[in-house]
Amino acid sequence: MKLSTQIERSRTTSMAGLDIGWMLRQWAERTPQQASMIWQPFDGPHQTWSYLQLLQEATQIASGLHDRGVKTGDFVFLHLDNSPEFVLSWYACALLGAVAVSTNTHSVARDMVYFSEVTRAVAAITQPQYAELIRGACPDLAFIAVTDHDAGHHRDDHSTVIEAINGISFSTLPSSTPLPELIPDPLRNLSVQFTSGTTSRPKAVLWTHANGLWAGKISAQHMRLRRDDTTLVYMPLFHTNAQGYSMLATHWSGGTIVVQPKFSASRFWEIVMQHRITWASMIPFAYKALMAQPVPEHKMRFWGGPASLPAIGAHFNLETIGWWGMTETLTHGIVTDVDHPGPQGSLGRVAPEYEIEIRQANGKIAAPGEKGVLHIRGVRGITLFKEYYRNPEANQKAFDEEGWFDTGDLVRIDSNGWLYFSDREKDMLKVGAENVAASEIESVLMQTGLIDECAVVAQKHYMLDEVPVVFVILNASGKALSEPELKTRLTNHCIENLASFKVITDVHTVTELPRSTLEKIAKNELRERLPAITQ
Repeated sequence: MKLSTQIERSRTTSMAGLDIGWMLRQWAERTPQQASMIWQPFDGPHQTWSYLQLLQEATQIASGLHDRGVKTGDFVFLHLDNSPEFVLSWYACALLGAVAVSTNTHSVARDMVYFSEVTRAVAAITQPQYAELIRGACPDLAFIAVTDHDAGHHRDDHSTVIEAINGISFSTLPSSTPLPELIPDPLRNLSVQFTSGTTSRPKAVLWTHANGLWAGKISAQHMRLRRDDTTLVYMPLFHTNAQGYSMLATHWSGGTIVVQPKFSASRFWEIVMQHRITWASMIPFAYKALMAQPVPEHKMRFWGGPASLPAIGAHFNLETIGWWGMTETLTHGIVTDVDHPGPQGSLGRVAPEYEIEIRQANGKIAAPGEKGVLHIRGVRGITLFKEYYRNPEANQKAFDEEGWFDTGDLVRIDSNGWLYFSDREKDMLKVGAENVAASEIESVLMQTGLIDECAVVAQKHYMLDEVPVVFVILNASGKALSEPELKTRLTNHCIENLASFKVITDVHTVTELPRSTLEKIAKNELRERLPAITQ
């Protein structure tokens, strides 16, 4: 028997007889009073759900969906910002055997029409802010259930909104009708997330129950999560990072998620201290926003993010681990170890649950130091996503005859096996003969206390090749300065804290920064705004 066949059988056997409902019931029976979820809105007090309450309320919502005609195998839109209703509804779909389609709330009507065409969703759960959009774009939905708040902001007019779209109140959805018996099937369809397409329309990434369990189990193992761990979830739950790395990983290990509507620098440490947060999945924007604040005596062990960043970890008195993953891989295909974080800027090493190849354009395997396209291999429906739903052409293009999945990401590997995302090199400046990390300059600038957010990018220079310039969003202190005063303050701070070739040459004040997936700054757009310096 081929080794790949043996691995596939082993992975499949490891999930036999399990589903998401099994995971919830395990903790509801074993630790019924343990907090599974804490909702921390920006307005009002926090609310807590035990594991038993989470299972009971999700079951009631599942019964309500079934009462209104949603069947096993049907697709249901969850068009919600972070909220308890998202978590409860996602699990409700899993308990019913329906497929939760978690859509990006930044989507416009054209997107929702497309998502509806692909999934043929039969119903939607949303919030007042998006109700009219959903009804207009998806007129054939059997019903739309609407919450009474927008990510924690209560809407006094939610009844008027519901009436206008001929919807129903989410509060009326739960039912006590017993659910039909659902025999656990790890290969039953679980959820859909749409990838953020760049050159083509988004693709519907279909997960099975085994995929969801794998995302939780392996993410938890990579981070060595325990029942007494509590994580802060501020990244959008409609994405894999929050869904797989945070929610499912925490609930696999029996811990607690603290859900925020979105990231808040001003509330971050208060919430961390109040709920004794032990870890969080982070993004560069959050690092930078917190850099200017004092760091309290917290209980956080580590932050997970785009790379191992020892300097960031030292500043915040915790470890930073790097990881790489995508919706299609469910969890981290590349990851560092909490106790062995690896060199600066590394994604980590190949996760033991996967195989990877780094291929050059000619198909040859890239040697240490060379760039190549990352390919990853696993078991579809177990350790890799099941398929791009209703898109056979995309499935055929994504996988080769040996089962290797083309991620489309460029990486490089060093002689010691550490992997680096090559796009990160776009965030490196070449100033004369010196390589300069934009993140280092950004960290220094955030310490001035004048800016809420910044992005350092390269401007082409006729002699030095590139020079660093910064785009800034000012806070109140920064806005009180004139443009010349601001530039002087920021430049002098760089002069005092950085080598001369790292000092910014210009400052551009903006009210917002362009964003890509997961709120990352689209630095390519900023670079395109800068004319080359020709003399």
